[in-house]
Amino acid sequence: MGSGQQPMRSVAASVLLAVEQGQSLSQCLPPALSRVGEGERAELQALCYGTCRWFHRLDGELQGRLKKPLRKQDRIVHHLMLVALFQLRFSEQATYAVLNESVEACRALDKPHLTGLVNGVLRAAEREGAPEPKDDAERFSHPQWMVDKLRHNWPQDWQRILEANNTQAPMTLRVNALRFSREHYLGLLDEAGIEASPTRFAPHAIQLARPVPVDRLPWFADGAASVQDEAAQLCTTLLDLAPGQRVLDACAAPGGKTCAILEACGELSEVVAIDESAERLPRVQENLDRLDLTATLKQADAADIDSWWDGVGFDRILLDVPCSATGVIRRHPDIKLLRRESDITPLAGIQMGLLEAMWSILKPGGRLVYATCSVFPQENHRIIQRFMKQQPDAGLIEPDVAWGRDTGAGRQLLPDPDSHDGFFYAVLEKPEP
Repeated sequence: MGSGQQPMRSVAASVLLAVEQGQSLSQCLPPALSRVGEGERAELQALCYGTCRWFHRLDGELQGRLKKPLRKQDRIVHHLMLVALFQLRFSEQATYAVLNESVEACRALDKPHLTGLVNGVLRAAEREGAPEPKDDAERFSHPQWMVDKLRHNWPQDWQRILEANNTQAPMTLRVNALRFSREHYLGLLDEAGIEASPTRFAPHAIQLARPVPVDRLPWFADGAASVQDEAAQLCTTLLDLAPGQRVLDACAAPGGKTCAILEACGELSEVVAIDESAERLPRVQENLDRLDLTATLKQADAADIDSWWDGVGFDRILLDVPCSATGVIRRHPDIKLLRRESDITPLAGIQMGLLEAMWSILKPGGRLVYATCSVFPQENHRIIQRFMKQQPDAGLIEPDVAWGRDTGAGRQLLPDPDSHDGFFYAVLEKPEP
C-alpha cells in the first residue's frame, strides 16, 4: 500500500458504503485505518468525516451530474465520486491529483469499466464549479426531515443549529480535579506550547485552540485530564454530590461521566456504572484504570432492574439516556445518514421506560439528573412533562445556572460552534416520606 494515495480513496469509498448500509463511523473506520499506511490515516479519517458532514450537498450535486443511478453492485463508485467531490469543494487538494487518483482508485476497486464515467463527472464538476443547492437538505447538508423538525422545534434557531452541526467541534478537556486545579493544568499546557483557555460553564473544562494528539497532553497517560465536551461535563454540577452517597450512572459507556462523578467527589460510598453493551463496557474500565478510579461495573439493561439491582437505593442517579444524538452531529456527522425520523418515537419510549425504572430505585430525598445529547423536545422536556404528570410528587429543581434555555421542564443547550455540544438536562428530586 505504500505508493501514495490510490488505496486510500478506495478505502474511504468502502467506509462510506458501510455507513450508508447502517454502520457508524466508530464501527467501520478503525478497521479501515489499518488498511492504509500510517502516514495516510489522518487523511483517511478527514475524508470520511468530511464526506459524511457534507454528504447531502455532495450527493445532490452528484445525482444531478449522473444521467442515471449506478447499479447496486457499482454503488461503491458513487461513494468514490462523493469523496472526490468533497476534496474538490472543501479541501486544498490539487485538482489534478483528485482526478487522476480517483480514476486509479476506481481501477483498484475492480471497476475499470467505470473509469471513463468517474473521469467525465469529476472533470465537469471541476470545470463548472459547485451548483446552487436545490433545497434546504442540500443547502444545509442535512436530511430533509431533520431540517423540517428543527425548523418546527426551533423557529428562531434552526439555521444556527444546522450551521453549527457543520462545523468541526473543538477539543475540550476535563481536568482531573483530584490531581490538578484548572489553573495549574492551563499552566502545564502553556509550558507544552499548547494554546488553551478555560470554558465558560463547566468548572474543570479547558478548550484547546487546536486539537492535538492526546500523547502531547501533559500527564495524560497518568490521568491528569480526559477528553470530554463542556456540555457533557455539566452533569456533575447538577448532581449535588457529597461524601457517603451511593451513586448510579445508568447507560455509562464509554465512561466519561462515571469518571467525572468520581473526580468531582472523592469520598462517595460507591459508584455503580451500568451499560447494556458488552463491547463498550471495557472502555469504561480502561478510563477508570487510566485515572486510577474505582467503580462497580455491571453489564445489564438498566431498565430491567430485577436483573442487576441489589435492593439498596441510590442517593444520586445520572440517567444519560440513549437518544437521537442530534446535539453532537458535529462530532459524529454520520448521524445524518444513520438516523431516521421513525427512530424518535421508539427512542422516546425507551427514555420514558428508563426514567420510570430509575425513579423506583432512587431513595426518598434523592436526586435524579436526566440527560440527553439531543436537541429534539420530544426526547427532552416533553419526556419530563409526561413523567411529572405520572409522578405528581416528583420535584423539578430549577438549577441556578448561566447556561442553556429554560424549557419549563429542564434546560436545553443548543450546539455552539465556538464551544459546547447540544445537550439537555433536567433535575428531579424524590420527596421524603
